[in-house]
Formats: sequence, structure tokens, C-alpha cells
Amino acid sequence: MLNNMSTQEFNTIVVANADGLKPFAITLTRDHEAAQDLYQETLFKAIAHKDKYQPGTNIRAWLCTIMRNIFINDYRRNERKHQIIDTLRYVEHQNSYSLNAERNVRLKEIHSAIHNLPIIFKNACVLYLQGYKYNEIALALDEPLGTIKSRIHFARKLLQKQVDR
Repeated sequence: MLNNMSTQEFNTIVVANADGLKPFAITLTRDHEAAQDLYQETLFKAIAHKDKYQPGTNIRAWLCTIMRNIFINDYRRNERKHQIIDTLRYVEHQNSYSLNAERNVRLKEIHSAIHNLPIIFKNACVLYLQGYKYNEIALALDEPLGTIKSRIHFARKLLQKQVDR
């Protein structure tokens, strides 16, 4: 909780320390547009999670930690996407026309299996397959972390059964 600090007081100290984040964002991203996006997302998350700020602690360090974590999570998500894309390109290069047809049928089966998942499992599963982390999915779906992990686990099991048939 904010303890004795009001939302107005919190917003005031965040705004007062916000300009110091811009150079750090540029250092991390090395791109002005990406830095601006990172800066805005950091301020959004700081305000959204103001209850996690401990009054009296270094607000600038807290904001920089939020920014660094956002940057690292985005970097990891993008790395996974690039690895998947590179793998798909390699597979496409290695496959002959007959394997392409077989692969396309298999991909359609997988997409169909995902589409036919019960909605309670499908949302979490799709977000996971898009590269989001469990805690990000839990926040997005407003569900406990354990529930999200269970749903993704059961979705995987259901998909495995469908695809193995």
C-alpha cells in the first residue's frame, strides 16, 4: 500500500523524477522511438503498481528497475520470436515440396486443435505461444499465477492428445 502517501503525492514524485529516465531509456534501446515507448510503458507500470512502492525509498532507482525489467522482458520475448522465425526458415529451407504439404497439413491440425481448446485454456495458451511469460499472462487475464500455469499445462496436454491422434 501507499501507507501515508496519497496518490497525488505519489504521482508528483514520479513526474518529478520522470525526466531522468529518458537518458537511461536511450542507453538501453539505442533508438529514440523505442526509448520513448519504453519510457511511457515505465511510467504506466509505475503508476499502475504504485502500491508496490515503499515511501521513503529511492524513487529513481525504483523507476529505473521497472524500466530495466521491461526492457529485459521485451528483449527476451523478441529473442524467442527470432529463434522461432529462424527455426521455421531453416525447416522451410530443408523441406522438399512433399514435406511442405505434410507440414502444412500438420500446421492446420495444430491451429485447429488450438482453436478447439476450451476458452478457459485457449486464452492463456495463445498468449503463452505468442511469447508472453506466465506472470504477464496472469496480469493480462487478471488470474492468479498458479491458475495460469495450470491452464497452460492442461492446454498442452489437450493439444498433445489432439495432435497425436
